Amino acid sequence: MPLFKNLSAYDDRSARLAGIGLMVLSIFMFSFGDAMGKFLVGTYSVGQLLFLRACAALLLLSPLIWTQRHQFLHLERPGLQLVRVVLSTLEVAAFFLATVYLPLADVITYYLAGPIFVTAMSAIFLGEKVGWRRWTAILIGFCGVLIALRPSAQTVSLPALIALGGSLSFATLMLITRSLRKTPDIVMASSQFLGTFSLGAVLSVFNWVPPTPGSLAIFAAAGLVSVTALFCVNRSLKLAPASVVVPYQYSMIVWAVIFGFVVFGDVPSIATLVGAAIIIGAGFYIYLRERDLGRESDEVNPPA
Repeated sequence: MPLFKNLSAYDDRSARLAGIGLMVLSIFMFSFGDAMGKFLVGTYSVGQLLFLRACAALLLLSPLIWTQRHQFLHLERPGLQLVRVVLSTLEVAAFFLATVYLPLADVITYYLAGPIFVTAMSAIFLGEKVGWRRWTAILIGFCGVLIALRPSAQTVSLPALIALGGSLSFATLMLITRSLRKTPDIVMASSQFLGTFSLGAVLSVFNWVPPTPGSLAIFAAAGLVSVTALFCVNRSLKLAPASVVVPYQYSMIVWAVIFGFVVFGDVPSIATLVGAAIIIGAGFYIYLRERDLGRESDEVNPPA
């Protein structure tokens, strides 16, 4: 991508602006891909979506996979790599399964809690020191999740729990990604699509619907958008510090509301919007706090 390489030669201010622009673009593209996925699962099964979307993505990545095939020969901690692929596959499947029944904004709201879950699990399972300020932000973030979930015997639904389970898988995925930072980008990306390809191939056998030419074009576009968005994220982090560009990932909820309303006629509830605002505020505070403590991560993993 010569254009992206040329951007790296610009002055620091221009590079930061370009990095912000690419991050905003990538989040828009991820959101657009999520909307296409939700549209498709109205007709086709989640398994078929995972399979055909991954086919398009892997086909697009195949030249890079071939030219960088030596990167796949000696992977660090292969067992943990496998766990990461499994979690990645489960969280994507849970995301699209939840969108069959829930508005896009609701599902995205649960997934935005990922950084909050990561911080809590880092303290519980990895023994990382988390001070009272971040524990307070974690508790506030959980309150935001509860407000969006609206728990009661009448309102807690299986789709909401699936979305929340997907969010926890996503958080665990980010936690594992932290410890696999030396793994090449092409391995990270292609292995995730290979995981959804495998699960989709198995599930789609039981409920295959012959796709129309128009639907095939949307399946292909969903894969193309996902891969392009990943490249934009990676280049964004090379042009600007993570502390500058990562907060823009929260714009995903804005696009989810817009696409949900324009494409599906979904109007988010007040509880969802309030919960999302609390989650974003808590997550942003945790991110700033970790940056100040020198624990900033360069990994960005937008949902789905």
